Amino acid sequence: GLAVLANDEGQYFQNYVNAIDGMFSLLLVNTFAWLYNQQEQLYVSLFAEVSVAKALLEQIAYVSRGRPEYAAQLLENVRRYVDDDLTRLSAEPVTALLGGSSTNYADPLEQVMWLTSVGSPGDVYETVRSLREARGQRLGALQRKLPAAHFGLLAVLGVLVLAIFPLLAAATGAAVAPEDGLLRVQAVLFGLMTFAIAVTLAVLYAFWMPAGSAYNVDAVLEVMINGLREEIDERERAVDDAFAGRGEARP
Repeated sequence: GLAVLANDEGQYFQNYVNAIDGMFSLLLVNTFAWLYNQQEQLYVSLFAEVSVAKALLEQIAYVSRGRPEYAAQLLENVRRYVDDDLTRLSAEPVTALLGGSSTNYADPLEQVMWLTSVGSPGDVYETVRSLREARGQRLGALQRKLPAAHFGLLAVLGVLVLAIFPLLAAATGAAVAPEDGLLRVQAVLFGLMTFAIAVTLAVLYAFWMPAGSAYNVDAVLEVMINGLREEIDERERAVDDAFAGRGEARP
């Protein structure tokens, strides 16, 4: 069998190897492009959503000026939105979009809209609607476009590529005088190929995960969340000072 592979003049086996390598490489390149584009969309949507959330905080401060009780309720709802919605990267996007949650209280954005609208939607409604649109774009970017079976297919093709290498190496050894030096070189090449395929698949899987890896938005989102929380804390301190100036305790 090794002699047949070594003297494959028609290159049927080589064509078979090239076909598997081509399919594996094409699938790898497209998978990386799909996952990278999805990650880029997630970054853009997060920046847009946080920008609208900051605009909502500024608008809340304007409409609740001189009414600390009103401001306290609005800020509490915004804090709930930041803590229970914006940070939930691992939640199912479709369920989150439709309002599914483990909490038993009303949607905080809906509460903000109701508190700022009397009879008809107020000016804050437009900001809340923009925030909902940005939230939908963020959830859409979080939705996994590739199933888990896709990575199973990549793993199978990678195993096939690695399994073919010993056959080619054995055929090369049968064509020439078997030497220990050639075997060592082939062993090193096989190890490098195995390492490269394993690292590539691990990187792609890290891109696919919504959170918890070095290629996710966790670090950037944490900075955004801390900035929003600090701004909310600062505005809540202003509300507490307003209650203190009136000689009342904050409810």
